Amino acid sequence: MKTNLKKNLNLFFWIGLIILMSVSCIPQKKMVYMQVQSETDTITKFQNERKIEYKVQPGDNLYIRVVTLDEKTTVLLNPLTTGGTQNIGNDASVYLNSYNVNEEGYLDFPMIGEVMVQNMSVEEIKNVIQEKLTIYLNEFIVIVKLVNFNITLLGEVKNPGQYKIYQDNINIFEAVSMASDLTDFANRNKVAIIRQTKNGSEVVYIDMTNRDLLLSEYFYLKPNDIVYAQPVKGKQFTFANFPYGVIFGLISSTVLILSYIQ
Repeated sequence: MKTNLKKNLNLFFWIGLIILMSVSCIPQKKMVYMQVQSETDTITKFQNERKIEYKVQPGDNLYIRVVTLDEKTTVLLNPLTTGGTQNIGNDASVYLNSYNVNEEGYLDFPMIGEVMVQNMSVEEIKNVIQEKLTIYLNEFIVIVKLVNFNITLLGEVKNPGQYKIYQDNINIFEAVSMASDLTDFANRNKVAIIRQTKNGSEVVYIDMTNRDLLLSEYFYLKPNDIVYAQPVKGKQFTFANFPYGVIFGLISSTVLILSYIQ
């Protein structure tokens, strides 16, 4: 009888250990980005233009500065930044020193009045302002930049939060790297991108393990996009959150019982 009990306890111990190891590990296949789906997949070039022209919308803020040879004229055309670059040393100052696009899609600029900028790129807005100012000025430079380019990373990322982007565009991998990558428990097969549109919010799901993502229109993010990495199913049973004390206590008890039987 003791022999049978010993065999049953041994069997119970090893089965429990195997189950513990199986539920506490995440397969590598679920963690690797841009996987090659088959041996016939030999594509190395993906058509996806990096230059994504964002179209300005109502509610956006633009930093606009006109630089001329005459200091008084420069001050007149830049009332928000009077005093020089020291007034734009931080994000809050840049926001306060920017021009807001109203609900009708216009911004009000000194000397030339209201300018329609909705659905125009930053480069197009720069050209329009420059053209209107040529009536009054001869030699000058116009600088236009989009102020409110923020993205938010939530869920299974190592450093969730809102990040400010100081460049014209950013792709999903660059964004994730800003948050120190996804965690081991992130579902890379189904990452949500929440994007604001004219009709409300749009939610799309991308597969970061598939190389076809490089061809997707959602490979590059837009201002105010929210990226949400949801956890894999059964995360609560994974090794990181497993009750170590209970398991080690059970193993210790099993070992003691086996020793006693022997």
